[in-house]
Amino acid sequence: AVRLKEKYGGKVVAFSALTWGPIDKKLKDSEIVQREILARGADELYVIVSNSLVNSSPLYTYQLLYEAIKKIGTFDLYVTGESSMDVGSSQIASRIASLLGLPVITYVRALEYDPKDNSIKAVRDLEDAYVTVEAKLPVVISVTGEINQARIPTLLQIRRAFSKPVKILTDKDLGFSSSTEILHKRDDLRIIKISRKNVILDGKTLDEIADKLISKLREEGVLKV
Repeated sequence: AVRLKEKYGGKVVAFSALTWGPIDKKLKDSEIVQREILARGADELYVIVSNSLVNSSPLYTYQLLYEAIKKIGTFDLYVTGESSMDVGSSQIASRIASLLGLPVITYVRALEYDPKDNSIKAVRDLEDAYVTVEAKLPVVISVTGEINQARIPTLLQIRRAFSKPVKILTDKDLGFSSSTEILHKRDDLRIIKISRKNVILDGKTLDEIADKLISKLREEGVLKV
């Protein structure tokens, strides 16, 4: 986003939501990260802070992000990471795009902007293939780590970061309260317990071990033949 701004002009507005508590401590701890975001080229930063976000449903997080974006204004290009830092659900771009009513392009590893028709050409990383797609702005994209090489801010950029605005938004600022229905929805997240039988098969030859393995699998009902 910063490189596009440097080449074509515009403004970079960053949003961040704290989803781990205790919120007051995490907000204090994140001040260095906040300034780093601004030092790397963002013009403004909005930090969404709410105790309601701790252990809440990702749906609530996306809704707050959407409300924050809507409160600030409209943009030409919405850029998210590949996944969030909390549960890594990889839903942010798709959810935000759905709420904004915009197209979405996920897993973007390379991006080009065409100012003539106000469109982008994106290369998607689909594990076993690269797919190139085009879209008119506005559009939402999620990017992978290959999108660029992060630049280390200069001393001047670090100093300028302290003069850039960091604005704190609470759920109340965004029109939510403790009685908001979506706040009380929780994901049923559990650790799946897996127990092992610790069966060791030995034998003098591989064929003998293989026969024992097949017999054991038949006993357990894994093999029906």
